[in-house]
Amino acid sequence: MTQEVIHGGAEGPVGSHQDHNAHVAQGIEQVDAKEEQEQQRVDVCSVHQAKEEELWGGREGLMDLEARRNRTAVTEFILLGLVETEKLQSVVFVLFLIAYLVTVGGNLSILAAILVEPKLHTPMYFFLGNLSALDVGCITVTVPAMLSRLLSQKRRISYEACLTQLFFFHLLAGMDCFLLTAMAYDRFLAICQPLTYSTHMSQAVQLILVAVSWAFAFTNALTHTIALTTLNFCGPNEVNHFYCDLPQLFQLSCSSTQLNELLLFAVGFIMAGAPVVLIITSYIHVAAAVLQIHSVEGKKKAFSTCGSHLTVVCLFFGTGIFNYMRLGSEEASDKDKGVGVFNTVINPMLNPLIYSLRNPDVQGALWRVLVGKQSLT
Repeated sequence: MTQEVIHGGAEGPVGSHQDHNAHVAQGIEQVDAKEEQEQQRVDVCSVHQAKEEELWGGREGLMDLEARRNRTAVTEFILLGLVETEKLQSVVFVLFLIAYLVTVGGNLSILAAILVEPKLHTPMYFFLGNLSALDVGCITVTVPAMLSRLLSQKRRISYEACLTQLFFFHLLAGMDCFLLTAMAYDRFLAICQPLTYSTHMSQAVQLILVAVSWAFAFTNALTHTIALTTLNFCGPNEVNHFYCDLPQLFQLSCSSTQLNELLLFAVGFIMAGAPVVLIITSYIHVAAAVLQIHSVEGKKKAFSTCGSHLTVVCLFFGTGIFNYMRLGSEEASDKDKGVGVFNTVINPMLNPLIYSLRNPDVQGALWRVLVGKQSLT
């Protein structure tokens, strides 16, 4: 009896000791399993991080990627305009509205006179009619939008609208460059080679010159617009101008604009340099031919026609070279605004006056158009 009790008492502690060991072993296995899972998770994260670093060029590239993700893209710009005070804004509104109406009215009157008057159906006036249409387009791209902002007191313009305005402005300005060159070539042929003028400046040649001018101007505008879309705009969005243009937008980019500035300078050199050289060459020959004319009346008429064209050329190319033919980022100033006013408002407004005041044929045609309108009313 005593021995059974002793044996039974010994078996109890031994059984409980075995259960304890089983629980300990099970706990160790669970800890090992958790550590293994954690290690696998760390390994997976390391692989993903390594792949991402390899994709973006190491840890610095990964930091740049993170910065790009956190960067807020500019979706609109604020055009500061010409003046800030409300009283001056009212004055600017009235002046620019009058200038717009005068410019559109004057250029459309010249265009109507050229279309109506058979005497003006010549290559020179064909190019002049195209120039008048371009002047109407050039001022319409910039001034009505500015007048609308002055009236509504809202100076914001979307990113897409800004690019659209820039594209059409450079399209029409580029077309002006080549059209003025074609007009100089026309004067060269008319004065220096009068016997073959009708052959060398036929209607087909006129259309080809205009079509090629549009093609080059379109390529120029599209190149600058696409190049601008490669820039990042993530910081300030206030444009110190009354319309969207390249030099002012370069100031707002948070990425390097060196290539864009070099492109603007190089293309500007071609767009302005080549036409200026051709125009100067043409007029050197024209001047030499005119000096050989014995008739005083003939000399006066030739110099009058060429003088009008040269005046427009000097105004247009002078302001254009000042605005675009410069390297390096310079702070936008009031001088740029003044040049912008000259390019978009004054030049288109002066062209009808320059060509009509110096040309009796245009004056007579304009008078007949106006009298015809009055008689109808």
